[in-house]
Amino acid sequence: MSLEQQPIENHGVVGDMRTVALVTTDGAIDYLCWPRFDSPTVFAALLDADKGGSFRIEPTLPGAKRKQLYLPDTNILLTRFLSSQGVAEISDFMAVSLDGQMPQALVRRVKCVRGEVSFLLVCDPRFDYGRATHEVEHRDGEVLFVSSSEDRMMLRLRVDAPVEVRDGVVQVKFTLAAGETAAFVLSSADRSDDWRCTAPDFVAESFKATHDYWHEWVGRCQYRGRWQEVVRRSALVLKLLTSKDHGSIVAAATFGLPEELGGVRNWDYRFTWIRDASFTVYALMRLGYKQEAADFMRWIEARCGEMEAGSSLQIMYGIDGRHELPEEVLTHLSGYRGSSPVRVGNAAFDQMQLDIYGELMDSVYLHDKYGEQLHHDLWIKLADLVDWVCEHWQEKDEGIWEVRGGKQHFLYSRLMCWVAVDRGIRLASKRSLPAPLEQWLHVRSEIYHDIFTNFWDEERQAFVQHLGSNSMDAAVLMMPLVKFISPSDPRWLSTLRAVEEELVDDSLVFRYRMGKGASDGLHGEEGTFCICSFWYVESLARSGDLAQARFIFEKTLGYANHLGLFAEELGPSGEHLGNFPQAFTHLALISAAHYLDRALSASGQKG
Repeated sequence: MSLEQQPIENHGVVGDMRTVALVTTDGAIDYLCWPRFDSPTVFAALLDADKGGSFRIEPTLPGAKRKQLYLPDTNILLTRFLSSQGVAEISDFMAVSLDGQMPQALVRRVKCVRGEVSFLLVCDPRFDYGRATHEVEHRDGEVLFVSSSEDRMMLRLRVDAPVEVRDGVVQVKFTLAAGETAAFVLSSADRSDDWRCTAPDFVAESFKATHDYWHEWVGRCQYRGRWQEVVRRSALVLKLLTSKDHGSIVAAATFGLPEELGGVRNWDYRFTWIRDASFTVYALMRLGYKQEAADFMRWIEARCGEMEAGSSLQIMYGIDGRHELPEEVLTHLSGYRGSSPVRVGNAAFDQMQLDIYGELMDSVYLHDKYGEQLHHDLWIKLADLVDWVCEHWQEKDEGIWEVRGGKQHFLYSRLMCWVAVDRGIRLASKRSLPAPLEQWLHVRSEIYHDIFTNFWDEERQAFVQHLGSNSMDAAVLMMPLVKFISPSDPRWLSTLRAVEEELVDDSLVFRYRMGKGASDGLHGEEGTFCICSFWYVESLARSGDLAQARFIFEKTLGYANHLGLFAEELGPSGEHLGNFPQAFTHLALISAAHYLDRALSASGQKG
């Protein structure tokens, strides 16, 4: 029996800062990479209902209403089934603890709240992206799944009821009366501490430890403004996407989810982009999470330490810092709702994207200001990077959107080169650090004049996407956010109007419009880009239109799913598209909420 693919937005997410699982509103786990974010999947029905594999628990309550919520200020997910015949619920979480000693485990605790409810559990793993077979060993109280893949991965499912094994699939039928519970624990079976998951009190202890961990972490959030609930949820998402082992941050939890149904923009986002991670650090620092910023800086320092003289950073790395991310198409998977190709790896890792140095230097500057002061060795490497930017800023690149249709002179890349040099100057001046300031000051001025001279379209009265183009790019919305231009500058205000005319649809913003002079080298269309919608909110607020900024912000929040989560894009019917949940979107939400809240309070508004 195959699993019906649920819409992307019909999912919650649980995790332990090593990997994440997606849980549907009907109680199925249809996406899980194990044991790390970038490991092959063991459940991927979200990408192929027949071949991907899933872990589902189904109550026998025909026509039951389904509700899903997080326990307050945690990443513990509760899926509820309500009907006149009974009420049942599933608590899903990945075990974490304040002391960091919890073994890696996915815990599913089932409870009957009212009546008597029968359940069917089906655990159907498909190792190595569905390419490997496996054997099943049934023991007392547990089942072992042993993969035929090269690494011979072994998973243990702890069960509290009689088991039936059929063609490598485990089925468990059980019935609970009101107040009764059953628990199922999925863990590795080849690690030294895995035995702890089989202890009788593990489920209760891990639940309490996980609950305490998330409450303590959220308790350190310094945001006290409007929209606390959505800001905290976004922070919890960003924390889930942060590697506990390495300090790096993945761009999203998934791979292969399409930016257009049936389209070809189906990328793997389970890696660390310098850009995305730097923005994420900025968002977390705004909320008071300095340790996460420090951990990422150590990861950056390690990447800088690998550079040879005169070289630069890659745009992205594996979460462990590996450099090669070869792209591969999984031809045996049909894709989400038939959207193929399904790709793993990302060929953009060797692209040239000049903007990454601006995002990095901006986050370094803020970390130095609000967190830890820069270390000598890191500054020497960063100064080398600024020197590299000074030598290469006039070159073409693939830009922030990673176009595959050829390099261009992109405005956003120029803008962020200016930011890189500007933040280098600020750091050197503030901390009396050694730097060729005269050269940097000269280059900063050159870039400034280049943008105003070569990227300003007199006819459109707007800054355009790239040289030779008259089309708009939502990345221009970052110009006042990085303090390149005054938000009240007439050139900026007319640019904002041009963005609204070409890219804004209701409250939502396209990053660029195919067929209106913009091209990324790929066929098809895409949805509105969620990060751009929140950039638009902040740009409106900085330009002084607080009423409109708040209205647009509230409308955009309305497109979140039932748990406050966002994918990368939104389709014409408000459906979520692209990888999920998306760090880029949630960090921009935090930034917009933070600025808008302060601006509203400064204007005298109390509510």
